[in-house]
Amino acid sequence: MSEVLDEIRKDYLFNLVRKGRRIDGRAFKDFRELRVKTNVISKAEGSAWVELGQTEVLVGVKLQPGEPYPDTPDKGVMITNAELVPLASPTFEPGPPDENGIELARVVDRGIRESGAIDLEKLCIEEGEKVWIIFIDVHVLNHDGNLMDASALGAIASLMTAKIPCERYGLGDDEPLPVRDSPVSVTAVDIAGEILIDPNLYEESAASCRLTVISNADGSISAMQKGGIGGLSPEKTKDAVKMCVESAKEIRDKVLRGLKPT
Repeated sequence: MSEVLDEIRKDYLFNLVRKGRRIDGRAFKDFRELRVKTNVISKAEGSAWVELGQTEVLVGVKLQPGEPYPDTPDKGVMITNAELVPLASPTFEPGPPDENGIELARVVDRGIRESGAIDLEKLCIEEGEKVWIIFIDVHVLNHDGNLMDASALGAIASLMTAKIPCERYGLGDDEPLPVRDSPVSVTAVDIAGEILIDPNLYEESAASCRLTVISNADGSISAMQKGGIGGLSPEKTKDAVKMCVESAKEIRDKVLRGLKPT
């Protein structure tokens, strides 16, 4: 019965898109209502609560001293984890992260890492011996589509407002995390040959292809991730990337500008 309903819903979405409409009334380039609250976890060095429509994500950042990787003895370490809480969606199951959780964590991590958003060299305490390790933990609280963008936004907002807990470890006064860029993730999907930004859960299920683009403050691209069994032509890909970068600028100006540790 559920499969029949899924097919009916998919046909309905296809027909809407062909008429230039979306199920929630948005234009193809529009994001859902976006709200971000920072410093919501008192015991974390940085944190953010992101609400994207009905999708809710909580991100926490912790820092502690530890050993560097052997091949980067003078750089800090960043570790990203994503937890898909079963209460957030009937499709999430308890236990170790599945492929969706692993993909989510990797995309969030890659966007921050490849953009050079964090100056990892400034997180070196003693070369080859001790550096700051950043732990980014993403908790999905409610899944109504587009976890990539909500999680990535929560991660960079948490980092931009985080402090290094130097005093706790006898290393001087606390100081802001050295953040030097603000990568923003924007996801587009292809439905009935049209490109839609910020898909909700129903749109994700109807899409033939998903493309997540993470761009930096200067408009350059730090990471991309494709999902779905379908493909995009070179022309459609260019259109999607352009839409994503333009939307990222709007989100950056609206949400991230002015964020700093408290």
